[in-house]
This record gives sequence, C-alpha cells and structure tokens, in this order.
Amino acid sequence: MEDVNLTRVSEFLFLGFSEDPQQQQLLFVIFMSMYLVTGLGNLLIILAIGTDARLHTPMYFFLANLAFVDICFTSTTVPKMLANHVSGRRGIPYAGCLTQMFFFIWFGGIDSSSPPSWASWCPTRASSLRC
Repeated sequence: MEDVNLTRVSEFLFLGFSEDPQQQQLLFVIFMSMYLVTGLGNLLIILAIGTDARLHTPMYFFLANLAFVDICFTSTTVPKMLANHVSGRRGIPYAGCLTQMFFFIWFGGIDSSSPPSWASWCPTRASSLRC
C-alpha cells in the first residue's frame, strides 16, 4: 500500500516586515497614522463637497466619488495588516484572501478609471476644477 500525503493548507502566511518587536510597533504607528490621515482627508473632501452648494458640479461629484473609492480601496488591505500586527497572527484564510484580492482589484480599477471620465464631463476645462 502506498502512503499518500493528505495534508491540506487552509491559509496563506504573511512574512511581515520585521521580527523585531520595536520595529513592529513603529511600523504599526506609521501605517495606522497613514491610514487615518487618508481616511479623514477623504472624508473631509466628501463633507466639504456635500455641504457647500457651490461645489455641486459634475467635477466635484466625481471628486467626491473618487474620495469614497479611495477610502474603500485603502480599507481592503490596511485593517487586516494592522490586525495582524496587533494580534501576532500571520495567516489569512483562502476565502479571506480571495475576498481581499477581489475588492482590491475592484476598487483599484474604479480608482484608475475615474480621471478619464472626468475629462469627458469637462472636455474644455478638465484642468480647472469647475465645469
């Protein structure tokens, strides 16, 4: 009778940036602060465009949508990375990885295809922020 390996791997393991606890704390603080600045900056853009009636033009509509997509785009990977830094866990299940990859590619595609659509709304003044 032949022996067969029936081992199944159910998750991917992250290598991480560093094994040193002090460097991990520093990296956590850096990535957390960048994530908060990105999120709060984009929320401020959305809030400013939503509250000021003078900014209710197609160009600012697309800018608000781009800010929202940026929030979603950064929220697909950074929270899991920060959670892994805090918990010390180094794995992600296949389903979680596929979900994360799907949304990363989805929001990345939306993010990269937005500027050409702005120019189609304002072809003569695409460089200025008013249509």
